[in-house]
Amino acid sequence: MSRAELRAYVLEHRDDETAFHALVDRFTENGTDEIYPYPNTPETIEILREAIRRRLGK
Repeated sequence: MSRAELRAYVLEHRDDETAFHALVDRFTENGTDEIYPYPNTPETIEILREAIRRRLGK
């Protein structure tokens, strides 16, 4: 089942915890472990902007 199909299933069967956990696992398996600082200075704001650019492929 594709991620889109699983998502649709979970939305239709909201009480199916096993399907919900499977969907969450699909999203987290493709995630990144990078941690970014809270953007509260010009330097950290630029770090976050650059991370967003990389993620978007720009």
